[in-house]
Amino acid sequence: MSNPVLVEALRGGLVESRHRGAVAVTDADGASVFTVGDVATPIFPRSAVKPLQALPLVESGAADRYAFTAAELTLACASHGGEPAHVEGVARMLAKAGLDVSALACGAHWPSAQAAAFALARTALPSALHNNCSGKHAGFLCAACAMGIDHAGYWRPEHAVQLEVRAVLEDLSGAVLSQDRCAIDGCSVPTWAMPLENLSHAFAKFGSGHGLAPARARAAKRLREACAQEPWYLAGTGRFCTEVMRLLGTRVLVKTGAEGVFCGALPVQGLGIAIKCDDGAGRAAEAIMAALLARFLPLADQERTALTRFTRPTLRNCNGIEVGSLRVTDVI
Repeated sequence: MSNPVLVEALRGGLVESRHRGAVAVTDADGASVFTVGDVATPIFPRSAVKPLQALPLVESGAADRYAFTAAELTLACASHGGEPAHVEGVARMLAKAGLDVSALACGAHWPSAQAAAFALARTALPSALHNNCSGKHAGFLCAACAMGIDHAGYWRPEHAVQLEVRAVLEDLSGAVLSQDRCAIDGCSVPTWAMPLENLSHAFAKFGSGHGLAPARARAAKRLREACAQEPWYLAGTGRFCTEVMRLLGTRVLVKTGAEGVFCGALPVQGLGIAIKCDDGAGRAAEAIMAALLARFLPLADQERTALTRFTRPTLRNCNGIEVGSLRVTDVI
């Protein structure tokens, strides 16, 4: 059975395209609170699990040893836009461990922030620091250094840091991450497939600390608070994760992933959210996440109004003329 239509794209008053997908909302005990579509088939969470992958950075003592700021901890969880302060922040993280850009194995790409890309193109080519995953990679490198482990090959599945990340993901999700569920992410580190129901459970535990060892619960809380304190470093100017975290603060943690994946934690409610759009559409995943936040969070009127631009975003052409909108269906 195919997944239901969760988002419709309208041009004028007619539906032009449709986005199908699945959603799991789970509490910290693993009980299903809300389910749509197939939540049992493993999917690759991609960058949506970066906050979970950053736990070894804190648990290893690296965050304290290198006196990481809230902005730097947020960068370890980020899919940043490659804006100048993002790049400078990652460089500082590396320098604190005696490293530089040459240690990064994430590869280089142009900043996703258009203004930053245009500015950079006038003077230079991008480096690995501009990669949206460079903060996560800097976190892996610093964790290796703090643990006294050779950081060479830190991105390989068999490296001690990646083995620790795998163990963290298994602990939080309850999924068995066998080798047949391992693939290579866009930034070259392992990505582990798991069902949406496990992924949402992981975020419920990450958000609430319930079911985690005390040290791990403290590390998760520290990362959540850092992201709430410095949300610009989580994504960048005008982007969904940054804007929603600015609006709702410590009441949420939201994190996008490639190919239409989005995850979130609602710490007070003890809920985790995992979304996968079948066609990989990030625009649809954002709208679904906004609708779920509006459904499960108690919101002031002005907060609910502010979320409307994400639950039903306006579509415009190159002249800025409104041509349509996205609409989350009644399934959500």
